[in-house]
Amino acid sequence: MTHSAPPFARNPLPGLLLGGLLASPAFADDTQLGQVQVVGARVTEASAAIGEDRISNTLSISHQALLSAPAGTSGLKMLEALPGFNVQVNDALGLYEFGNSVFVRAFNLQQIGFSIDGVPLGRSDQFGGSPIYRYVDNENTQQVTASTGAGDVTQAGYASLGPYVDYQTSDPAPEPGASVSYTLGSDSLRRSFVRLQSGEHNGLSAYVSRSKIDGDLWRGPGTIDREHLEAKVRYRFGEGNSLWLRVVHNAFHDYDSPYVSLAQYHGTANDPFGRSGRDFPYLDYLPDLPATTPGVQYSNTGYNQYYKQAVNQRRDTLYSLGGQFRLNDDLTQYATLYYEGKRGYGVSPEAYATSLALHNAEANVPGLVAPKGVQYGLSALSGHRYGARTGLQWEVGNHRLEAGVWAEKDVFNRLQARYNLTDGSPAGEPLFDEPVHLQGDFSSTRDSLQLHLKDTWALLDDRLLLQYGFKRLNLDYRIEGPRNAGDYINGRSPRLSTTWQDGFLPQLGAVYNLTDSTQLFASYSENMALPRGADDIYRAASPQAPAPEAERAKNYELGWRINRPTFNAAWAIYRSDFDNRLQAFASPVAGSSQVETFYQNVGKAQAYGSELSGQWKPRPLGGQVIFNGALTYNRAQFKNDAAGLALSGNDLPDSPRWLAQAGVTWEIAPWAIFNVSARYIGERYSNFTNSEQVPGYTLYNAYLDLGGKAWAGAGLSSVKLRFNVDNLFDKHYLGYILTSTDGPAVFRPGSPRTFQTTLSVDF
Repeated sequence: MTHSAPPFARNPLPGLLLGGLLASPAFADDTQLGQVQVVGARVTEASAAIGEDRISNTLSISHQALLSAPAGTSGLKMLEALPGFNVQVNDALGLYEFGNSVFVRAFNLQQIGFSIDGVPLGRSDQFGGSPIYRYVDNENTQQVTASTGAGDVTQAGYASLGPYVDYQTSDPAPEPGASVSYTLGSDSLRRSFVRLQSGEHNGLSAYVSRSKIDGDLWRGPGTIDREHLEAKVRYRFGEGNSLWLRVVHNAFHDYDSPYVSLAQYHGTANDPFGRSGRDFPYLDYLPDLPATTPGVQYSNTGYNQYYKQAVNQRRDTLYSLGGQFRLNDDLTQYATLYYEGKRGYGVSPEAYATSLALHNAEANVPGLVAPKGVQYGLSALSGHRYGARTGLQWEVGNHRLEAGVWAEKDVFNRLQARYNLTDGSPAGEPLFDEPVHLQGDFSSTRDSLQLHLKDTWALLDDRLLLQYGFKRLNLDYRIEGPRNAGDYINGRSPRLSTTWQDGFLPQLGAVYNLTDSTQLFASYSENMALPRGADDIYRAASPQAPAPEAERAKNYELGWRINRPTFNAAWAIYRSDFDNRLQAFASPVAGSSQVETFYQNVGKAQAYGSELSGQWKPRPLGGQVIFNGALTYNRAQFKNDAAGLALSGNDLPDSPRWLAQAGVTWEIAPWAIFNVSARYIGERYSNFTNSEQVPGYTLYNAYLDLGGKAWAGAGLSSVKLRFNVDNLFDKHYLGYILTSTDGPAVFRPGSPRTFQTTLSVDF
């Protein structure tokens, strides 16, 4: 299958809309690039949308644009509206944590830095990490800003190899009030949201909010339950001084749904339960299967398909305290303290034969009990993370100098063991006093220290900005305790540690104003990140194995942006070079439908391509219609052979060469807005050897927003009614890929057409 044809050659709507965007006429009236342009309901203002004055391609989504998404959309799924982001989710809202993935250029979710109000979130692992979707609600998010190539050198964190995404939460409103919304949707979805505002009194203001989601899985039996609480207090004093305190708590519980192979999806796998297609589920009943071991009723591996032994639960709380202080007219200080606590567990079933073999291997481990049938596979976690960042910004002449420091400690505990169930039945209760075999009980610690220094120099009457700086990054890692079955068998509890550091990670860039409405920008940066999956690497390694090298990347970028009264656009070309790239390898767990992931160094990789995005508000249409579009070409390739495989020149898995987005927003009246949008993801390889491929697909979404202040009255400041439809034409497609090395991968099918109706009232 060729990759050469762009998406609009096969998918007319994205092409037509993007063509209309790029064919916009020249305009006679230039304005300052920093002036707000192309304004409209649900549209991000131009200066933010195109990243004005940034040395790299930096794009934003505003609060109003976020409110057009279906209620309850996860913080990660928000990114699919940004050019270059290949976001794959398991369900319409992106709530299932193990079905989320992101690729931008050649960076995946674990190589992207995330922060909230400047608080870095660290790794995005579902086990022990701090993925962004646990910490935000759309209604409380003011803006999402993403740098697709290289974030600013001042941004804290150890995960990013270039891209960085910052979420800014809304400040409390100056006037007291309340907001209430209620949503009904497909799959018995029910979501409520309530926010209470105190108003500002002598500089002090606050809000508190709660959202609650309940629903059924769209694929198979089971439910989703999410409760999310946020509170923010702000105190403003003096001239330019402020303090804020934010607390967010997220409680989540859901059931799993299975991965499927291409054979299972197409119905050629001879599934014993007759399952196939995108609705391939776990079983909602206990089947009657013949025993494969005489005398053991539930020894048949088919019992692993019963849904009640596949669940996840998380509890996460993040506290942050920050402030900005104007020390004098030219000197400003900022500071942030934060603490995060987490706990949770996941359960997956394990077949009798697998449990028996591992139980026998651990015969010398005291306290174990022989298996009775299907095993309760527990993976429990807990941990805490705390840190601080502070810095100074000094305006001196034509220079803006910035210096700062960030330090963090992250402690993560994980227990993995297999326990008998009552009578060995998958419908039985876990017997925690009957452990069958042990897989790990360890703690890992990450200590991070980052220093940065940056100068922004304005020249040529402020037409040219030169920016140069560097950061120093020190990462200390330690893992201790039994990591795997081998440690239990050999009676060892190792303590392994290592340090990764780089004293000079530079960033250079420039922005030049060609005219009052156009800019050129260019940048170069070097980044180092703590190795992805460090816990998994050290768990599988011999205690004598050398530490993996830190992942590194060099990012080059050149671009152009324009901001006219009814048209704006940004275009960038880029290249990223990787050293010591760690790639996730997946292997099936014997006797289980689950897979385990491990990481291996695949040497060098390279990505290059182009990103184009923009908005157009044609005057002949009376300023009521706004077109937006984006087109990305990305080529990401292995540059070395690795793991005994011929990989050099192959595309990285799950990296489409073409991505496109297009949309039309029609302001029918001051109280009515209609939007239809399309998103195209090109064909992707699912393994390292490029021997398996899934086709590209286009999804269409739409919404109708009615009401607003025009419907106010009787003590109400706003009443809105919104209808959302996702996957408008009910497209069947494979989204999330759990990539493999050289054989068939497994996938998560995309969700069907879904509907939502949301009523929102502001008091």
